[in-house]
This record gives sequence, structure tokens and C-alpha cells, in this order.
Amino acid sequence: MPQREIELILTRQLAGYLAMPILVVDDQGDLLYYNEPAESIVGCRFDEVGAIRRGEWSSIFKPTDDYGSPIKREDQPLFIATEQHRPAHRRYWVQGLDGVSRQVEGTAFPLIGQSGRCLGAVGIFWEIKDS
Repeated sequence: MPQREIELILTRQLAGYLAMPILVVDDQGDLLYYNEPAESIVGCRFDEVGAIRRGEWSSIFKPTDDYGSPIKREDQPLFIATEQHRPAHRRYWVQGLDGVSRQVEGTAFPLIGQSGRCLGAVGIFWEIKDS
């Protein structure tokens, strides 16, 4: 990982110690990290995948609504958090790297540094198994 702001480094470290699935993206929306609990939803270990560029998200995970319609990038929580600098929440379907479709619910919030600059965002999500 190239040199990053200390807040991103510490966020990644914190995510590594938590038991909830977490994604960390930079200010461009590129995936920097997801923790071990997220691996079962993503469908692959982070060490095997590495960083994912922003434009590749939709083609890899294919987020859709309950009717199978693609969700526009502008309506996805991590996009809203990085671009609009506000929290967002949504329930949707994703296809993991293992080919399995899963319904997830997630919240994303921006990481704002002391200088007021958006450093990226954090996504916390979980698989919905009761639907």
C-alpha cells in the first residue's frame, strides 16, 4: 500500500480488529482494504484480491436492487460518502467474487480529516439472511 494519511492507516488497523465486515476506500473511491469478516461476503480474501479501482466496483460486484435492476454508482453508499461527504445507508444485492449473490445492508460514512479534507470513506455492512 503506498503511503497514506495517518487517519486511513489507523482506520485500516481498527477494521482489522473488529468483528463486523468493513471496507475502507480512499478519497477517489478506490478500495484500500476489507477486513476478514468481510471476506465471506466479498467471496475472497483481501490478500488474494488487493485494491480495487473505483470504476471496477460495479462490474465486479454487480450491485442490484430487489428486482435485479443495477444500482447506479451515484446511488451506492460508498460513492455518496466519498463524493457528497455525507453518510448513506442502503439494502441491496451484490455478487461476490465467488459468484454467489447475497443481500446486504450497509452504511457508509466519510472520513474527514482535521483539515476538513475528505480522506475517504468507511463502509460497514452485513449479509441479510432472513429474506
